[in-house]
Amino acid sequence: MQVESFVLGPMMTNCYLLYQEKGGRGVVVDPGSGPEKAIQRIQELELEIEAILLTHAHFDHIGGLEEVRSATGAPVWIHERESDWLEDPNKNGSSLFPGVETVRCRPAEKVLKGGEELNLLGETFTVTHTPGHSPGSISFLHGETVFSGDVLFAGGIGRTDLPGGDYDTLMRSIHDYMMELPEETIVYSGHGPVTTIGREQDTNPFVTGMLG
Repeated sequence: MQVESFVLGPMMTNCYLLYQEKGGRGVVVDPGSGPEKAIQRIQELELEIEAILLTHAHFDHIGGLEEVRSATGAPVWIHERESDWLEDPNKNGSSLFPGVETVRCRPAEKVLKGGEELNLLGETFTVTHTPGHSPGSISFLHGETVFSGDVLFAGGIGRTDLPGGDYDTLMRSIHDYMMELPEETIVYSGHGPVTTIGREQDTNPFVTGMLG
């Protein structure tokens, strides 16, 4: 599977484009604001987008959702606890930050609970509910790669000071799920560079203290 990333919007959110080959099927993860580069790449590769996966519904991860949905016609998948955040600027946070464009999106076509196995690109993506950064945060595991949203970063963890965030819950998600993945698992985070579970176990101060 090919993974291409696009850093979008003022919060420098990572949007991911997944595909097997040109002219085949694709998946988009977290379309942040200003997604023109991602849409252009989809068109260049002549991809049929099967799904738009949302790790959570904060404004910086959904700012370009309607543009990508309109360009691709793909269904949107989100956790049930944040299904109403898409159309509510107070919940998705876009009303809380001065200068941020208000984000209102149409409802998602598919609602997830966690524990599902999605057949996308002809392969299996496992959905795990990993709350803490937000109540409906989910991670998508495909083979030896995980798309963690804002749960785990290279050298850090997601913030928990926004509505619905909870530090203890986030740390449980990291301890009980992320740190149980094989060390070689590649972590594609919502912000910042790609990392691995093993690297975070060795160097992430939040994780090393937890495992100590």
